[in-house]
Amino acid sequence: MILLDTHVLLWLADDAPRLGRRAAKRIDTASAGEGVAVSAVSYWEIATLVERGRLRLRGTVEDLRARALSNAIGEVPLDGQVGILAAKMRGVHGDPADRMIAATALEQNALLVTADATLLAWRGGKTLDATR
Repeated sequence: MILLDTHVLLWLADDAPRLGRRAAKRIDTASAGEGVAVSAVSYWEIATLVERGRLRLRGTVEDLRARALSNAIGEVPLDGQVGILAAKMRGVHGDPADRMIAATALEQNALLVTADATLLAWRGGKTLDATR
């Protein structure tokens, strides 16, 4: 499975040119096979950014989620094991949402597609640079 970081989900939704060709092709391939998903915390992160006025969406967060689900982008719920693992990853990333996303990728044995330099430098899991 491929797990999309929050910004990659937004890039896909906006058809943003920041998403690299290699990453886009890998996501397309996974859509037809192993699957593509996001952590449930990504929707919390997006809703929080919208609420604070730091992000504007075309439509609502609920619309974004519905479009993602209808386009076969699954949603991985948070569970206790992910929470415990994320707490132990303080040295990996300072942002708790990013730690939960990374922990979800580890727990699911998923390839994390991200442009976050800290996560790309992390050697604890499998990552793919979303800009390439």
